[in-house]
Amino acid sequence: MTQTNTVLIVSDRPQLAALLARAVENVVACRCIEPSEPLPTALPAVAVVDVSRNAALARAWVARLHASRIATLQLTNKADAIGRAVSATRTLRADAPRTVVLATLFGLIDSRRTRERPVLGVATAARAESLARVADAMITRVFEAAGAGSVLTPAEADAGTEVILEAISECGIRTWLEAVERHDQQLYQHSLSVAGYAAAFGTGLGLPHADQMRLARAALLHDLGKARIPLAILNKPGRLTPAEMAVMQTHPAIGADLLRDQDGFDAQTLQVVRHHHEMLDGSGYPDGLAGAAIPDLVRLVTICDIHSALTERRPYRDRLPHRQAHALMLDMVPRLDADLLRAFERVVLHAIPDVAVA
Repeated sequence: MTQTNTVLIVSDRPQLAALLARAVENVVACRCIEPSEPLPTALPAVAVVDVSRNAALARAWVARLHASRIATLQLTNKADAIGRAVSATRTLRADAPRTVVLATLFGLIDSRRTRERPVLGVATAARAESLARVADAMITRVFEAAGAGSVLTPAEADAGTEVILEAISECGIRTWLEAVERHDQQLYQHSLSVAGYAAAFGTGLGLPHADQMRLARAALLHDLGKARIPLAILNKPGRLTPAEMAVMQTHPAIGADLLRDQDGFDAQTLQVVRHHHEMLDGSGYPDGLAGAAIPDLVRLVTICDIHSALTERRPYRDRLPHRQAHALMLDMVPRLDADLLRAFERVVLHAIPDVAVA
């Protein structure tokens, strides 16, 4: 049997299979089959097994794909299997949000591409755009859940973070920013941009993968509290009044409280969400922290946040070129960490020529 540049979905839920297939086809060719059908002669590169009505048949499919060395995502109702990785098989709950399923599936695709470059080859810009759509869907759901008081799941944040790390690793920060810029919602665009900067920063600093995840995840969620800020303030095209600014400045504490009320969000993420507007001289908010009281992870995200805000186009002003934005941030020392600012320039900005985005 030969292996093809495709994804195979084996499912007894045709509607879900069709939705997944439409999303996957933005990246790579996809085929759906019933569990009773045989494994195609032309083997896929990656497969999804979504067989909930027959546990024995589901196990048989996973074993068959494993024997053929096909990376597999299994959707299952078996509690003892959730999250377990067996060789190249990943598992998620059968009722996991579609954004989580897609992010995990794209992670398998990317891992496969890293090992076998000829398989699943896709143009870099198109790939970044596809990953940006997945991450945008995830962050949209998280913000909507926060605004509605629904449950926020760390699994969704982790899945979206993995997508961003993969995009930065594969496509680079410049291509990621170009892809994110094509999305309409400014709040989500900003969150994805800051997370991209954070992922590039962590990678450039040589942080271990777990620390890169922690940094990028915190950056992705840093503005979560804005889900509870009135849209009239959030989307105001001009300068905020003092009263409106006071409302806006409640978003860090709101976001931290939202995450604290959920299970599974670590203390470092909560610190970033609450303190990303703190300044080293104590002039920030909401708690007026200063100096050593502000953790390094917060300092890193603060730099990414400010740089992203300065270089984004807003209704009331044009964006700044990256070098001009960085010069303004250097003038903010000692409010910002000078050593980290120099590191940001060295490991991130060199990859973003101003001519590409100015």
